[in-house]
Amino acid sequence: MRILAKSDIGKARDMNQDSFYAAQEDDEIKLFILADGMGGYKGGEIASSVAVYSTQNYICNNFENTPKEKEAILKLIVDSMEYANLMVYERSKEEEELKDMGTTLDVCLIYNNKAYIGHVGDSRIYRIRKNFMRRLTKDHSYVEQLVQDGKITKEEADIHPKKNMLVKAIGCNSLVEPDVIYKAFLKDDIILMCSDGLTNMLKDDEIYKVLLENSENPVAALINSANREGGVDNITAIIIDNIEKEPEKEPQNEEIEK
Repeated sequence: MRILAKSDIGKARDMNQDSFYAAQEDDEIKLFILADGMGGYKGGEIASSVAVYSTQNYICNNFENTPKEKEAILKLIVDSMEYANLMVYERSKEEEELKDMGTTLDVCLIYNNKAYIGHVGDSRIYRIRKNFMRRLTKDHSYVEQLVQDGKITKEEADIHPKKNMLVKAIGCNSLVEPDVIYKAFLKDDIILMCSDGLTNMLKDDEIYKVLLENSENPVAALINSANREGGVDNITAIIIDNIEKEPEKEPQNEEIEK
């Protein structure tokens, strides 16, 4: 497995309100979290960092005692996100300037060749398999709802003035209902997690093209491409590439001349 992750402030913002956590390749718990904060000066930064920290701690502290079955692991994801929601919500009530803060939150836990995913907001998770990229999450946005209801087209959604208005986020209410899914994570599959600082700058086919053309450092290439298109928001991307490492070759003993 190859893991790449990076966050960038972009070209137009004074502060990076994205936060993320990415497990290392040798970590026992393969956990990946991404949050895109919103709400006033420092509010978004605090909301996203609290959400990521709370989710990570909850899962890492409870994973060992969780039955390794589909429903139990999905419940762990839900419980962790509900806990993070409560932590952000309670923090927002501590200071007046934080009262409207919130954040998106995406969680991906890789276990036994499966991806267990939790989602709230309009950050996204994609899976690339056999030359096809598929979005696994549905935006919790006003515009996405219009598309689902057949009131506007996907093309109209891309330029809609309210495209960033969320209908569900972490920390805005005391309760939240995350979407949870579980997908096979096969050899050579790639999972991409990203904030809307990427997807607002690049369409899905453009993201896929960048990934195809930049296998050495795809995360940096995605961020650079988004910045070239304007970089109007913070940009965060995590790539989980299910490639098998080549075994290290054992050093061969040199023959000694007799």
